[in-house]
Amino acid sequence: MKHAHRQRLSLLIAVVALLGLAGWQWQRDAHNDTGNLTAIDPASIDHIALSLPGASPLHYEKRDGHWWRTDGTPSRADDARLSDLADTAAAPVLSWRPARNFDMAKIGLAPPRAVLTLEGQSLEFGESSVTGPQHYVRAGNRIALVSSRYMPRSPATRTTELH
Repeated sequence: MKHAHRQRLSLLIAVVALLGLAGWQWQRDAHNDTGNLTAIDPASIDHIALSLPGASPLHYEKRDGHWWRTDGTPSRADDARLSDLADTAAAPVLSWRPARNFDMAKIGLAPPRAVLTLEGQSLEFGESSVTGPQHYVRAGNRIALVSSRYMPRSPATRTTELH
């Protein structure tokens, strides 16, 4: 075999090996991707409900691009604060585990610390995790860990105080 053919064969083997490694890494990354808290696009959310312990549930509706509180006499709501709540739908999940793996009381989900309902899908927020600034969130029959940034707060808390 000529030297040029050996070089080409070696180069071809190296390229095939690199493509194989890249494919393996892509498959591994796809398998480990935890996704978002919901499949809802935050921009499509028009209805939000928020329940916090010791307070009446709050209901909001988006009308003509602005958020309105719809409990009692409709009144304008803080658009930035409600947009932050809507963004919770796309919160990146750090990890998912089946709800059956947890004692709900130990992670603050019996009862939940907050219930955020986005377009009819309820998200129950629990305690902060001991592993970092993260909160447990029940979404259906699974528990997610998400950044504490997404923990719903009292309406008395201004958006600027949270950042």
